[in-house]
Amino acid sequence: MPSLKDLKNRIQSVKNTRKITKAMQMVAAAKLRRAQEAAENARPYAERMTAVMTGLAASVGGSDSAPRLLAGTGSDQTHLLVVMTGERGLCGGFNGNIAKLAKARATELLAKGKTVKILTVGKKGRDALRRDFSQYLVGHVDLSEVKRIGYVNAQDIARDIFTRFDAGDFDVATIFFARFENVISQIPTAQQIIPATFDSAAASSDASYEYEPNEETILADLLPRGVATQIFGALLENNASFNGAQMSAMDNATRNAGDMIDKLTVEYNRSRQAVITNELIEIISGAEAL
Repeated sequence: MPSLKDLKNRIQSVKNTRKITKAMQMVAAAKLRRAQEAAENARPYAERMTAVMTGLAASVGGSDSAPRLLAGTGSDQTHLLVVMTGERGLCGGFNGNIAKLAKARATELLAKGKTVKILTVGKKGRDALRRDFSQYLVGHVDLSEVKRIGYVNAQDIARDIFTRFDAGDFDVATIFFARFENVISQIPTAQQIIPATFDSAAASSDASYEYEPNEETILADLLPRGVATQIFGALLENNASFNGAQMSAMDNATRNAGDMIDKLTVEYNRSRQAVITNELIEIISGAEAL
């Protein structure tokens, strides 16, 4: 049975931990508001960009002059998986769920005899994948020093991917991230970005456009920007999801710390009462002996 001093130290230790988790919860809540705004503000632009490229891709069709980012290499043997996670933990299952989705895709592709290469964005994803897929890791993007995600960060990642594509390192590229729904719901998502795929329903049906000089030229110029925009959107969604998951996790930790303090306080009071009772019994026994 722990002594009164041990119980008192444990209670103080848990109180200190609760202060830390409460502070982290408040910081995550403040960051979440900004991150959620950024993610929601980027969605209309990304949707409109996708709609324009969808219309252009539909007009170009399967012509021989279609840009390589749209037509692909003609093969799907080598897959590049771009896994985006957080740089830090203490966010529940956020990082683990994205890594789990990427692992499942990698395992599925390897079972089909495909070649898999993994590019990680975020330290926690690299750590999770290194245990089982270290031989497939080909690069890492460190964003730990980035205070606020910007389009320039997405451009840097996109340039890395384009360089690898132009060098013939892969045929298909897919990004993995968490789409932000709300504080308690972040959906792990896989999105193919090369060759570019579009939903025909996303094309604008109420307007007709004519492009100069021609659709192929415009699409060749827009596709790299479109891929960078998709990556930027994924980074913003990930950032909002991370802060939401961390806020929820720290709220749960704060509540659990409070419950533990209550239990330890009850145990401390019982032990203290037992000590006082024993002392009284000893005093009374000594007085009777006299």
